[in-house]
Amino acid sequence: MAKCEKCNKGPMFGHNRSHSMRATPRTFQPNVMRRRIAVDGKYRQMYICMRCVRALTKSGA
Repeated sequence: MAKCEKCNKGPMFGHNRSHSMRATPRTFQPNVMRRRIAVDGKYRQMYICMRCVRALTKSGA
């Protein structure tokens, strides 16, 4: 999925670990959703992560 257009959060990489501690690569995808938010007084559709959504609702924007 796309990056967050507000904080540029993108996929992170790590490993799955089995019981024998064998490492296989995996990706951690950010929870990015398409939301309609006000930017400079105009509403536009943006892909933003849920952390940014929560921050916007707390700030009252």
